[in-house]
Parts: sequence; C-alpha cells; structure tokens
Amino acid sequence: MGDVLAGSHAAWEIDSDSVLIRFERGIRTPKLFQALGERRVPLEALDTVSLAPGRRGTVVLRAVARAGADPLMDAASGQLKEGCDPYRLVLPSAQEQQAREQVDELNKLIADRPAPASVRDLVAPPEAPLHFKAYDGKASFDGAAVSFRWSPTGASTEKWKAGDQTFPVTELADVEWRSPEELNGCLRLVPRAGSAAPAARSELDPACVVFGPGYGPVHESLPFAAAVLAAVRAAERTPESRPAEAARIPLRRDPADIAERIRHLGDLHQAGLVTDEEFVSKKTQLLSEL
Repeated sequence: MGDVLAGSHAAWEIDSDSVLIRFERGIRTPKLFQALGERRVPLEALDTVSLAPGRRGTVVLRAVARAGADPLMDAASGQLKEGCDPYRLVLPSAQEQQAREQVDELNKLIADRPAPASVRDLVAPPEAPLHFKAYDGKASFDGAAVSFRWSPTGASTEKWKAGDQTFPVTELADVEWRSPEELNGCLRLVPRAGSAAPAARSELDPACVVFGPGYGPVHESLPFAAAVLAAVRAAERTPESRPAEAARIPLRRDPADIAERIRHLGDLHQAGLVTDEEFVSKKTQLLSEL
C-alpha cells in the first residue's frame, strides 16, 4: 500500500503489514504524542479501524488495539482523554474519500491475516531508562527494576520509615496507573502472590508513588507504566524468571544526600514521629548505602 494520511498532530504511513504513526513535535501537539515520537503498529495488533464525522469540517479515523497488544493502552485502561488517544487521527473533510478507502482496505487486511499465536505486546513499549518526579518521590526504571526514592518534603512518615524501594520486575505481577488528571492519581506496583500486601492508601503504600499538580504528568508517567508493564509480562513469559532469583541491587548514594536524609530522619525522631528503634534501624540502613 504505502499510503500516507496526514492529519492533526500525526501522520499515518499505511503498509500491507503495519501502520507507522509519526507524531508531530509542534508546540500545539499533545506532550504525550511528542514523548512517543513514532510507533509502528502491526496489523495483528489491531481489532478494527473506523471513520466517523468530526467537528468543524473534519473526519476522525480511529483504530482499536486488541487487548494485550499495546502495553501503553493497557496501562492507560481507558483513562486517556480523546485528544491524547494515539490511535485517533483527525483529518480535514477533503480527505474523507481517501481515508474511507484506506479504512476499508485496512479492515480487509486485518480480517484476512491469520490469527497470531499471541497478541501480547505486539506494539513495542517505550524504552528504558525512564524516570519521572511524583509528589512524594522520584520513580526510575532501568529495564530490570523500578526504584522509588522518597522526597524529604512530600513523602509520608510511613514511606520514610520503609525507606527507598527497589522492585525487580520478576517480583511484580502488574502495574496500576491512575491518571494525574483525575483525583487520587498514582502509580502502584502490584507484587506477585505471596509478597507483602499493599497499604490501603496510596500515600502510605511504599509500592506506590502519588501524583499531584505538576507531578507525574501523563506524558511521563504513562510511558513509564507501559514500559514496566511490558517488562513484567516479559518476565512472566521467561521460564527462568523466578522471584527468588531476583537479587535486589544495593543503592549507592551521594554522601551529601545520605547526610541530608539522616538529618531529616533526626527531625522526624525529634518530633516523635519515629521511635528510637526505627531511627537507629533506618540510620544504619542509610549508612550502609554509602
């Protein structure tokens, strides 16, 4: 085929086996699209493609990814606003006939292709390393493990007591992303069965970082969640992956950072928010990270 449909914020290059979506980088382009750059979507990853009337002399082409085929859409779980849907292309009505022909051809190609053995993660996830700043800490992912480093000002006392966290993907069962554009936005890591149960409230759960105004924006936290989700799924598909084999890599911190954290811990201790035993235990842990 080799046809191109250029619309608002993106262009679709349609081939016989895939659709390459290239997003613009202009100032009006949604930041999520800019972060994604481009995505190649195999036709096996698509369920249907449709065309519908849009607003103000436009038509809207929309593809629907199969469940499990795209970790980004699975992580989003229907929470993306219409304007940030990467499978939605707004075209001028002058291109309606061309778009309709492409839609018909794509649906025919999708229907004629043999069903794949598995559709899991046919669309490549965002690449690690990735990181973003949440309200109560900084989240980092290196492709093998997720790390949460708590903020001295935003994190709860409970999270400070638990200490900075590192979670190998082999110890995780799932990732839950709640949009920062809604109430109670957060990213929560779900441990495998047998691991510690999560706290009921996100601000108390050391396996969760909390979003807020300016913290954990969609274009940073959603690609992060998608990359972690894909890594968790890949670990599940690898026979040799076992939680017991996943050794936690000790963190090595800057001495000045350790000193600042011990000072903050002392403030909590003086305020009566940390017991003597907790203070000594956490201080020893921090010193061991030097």
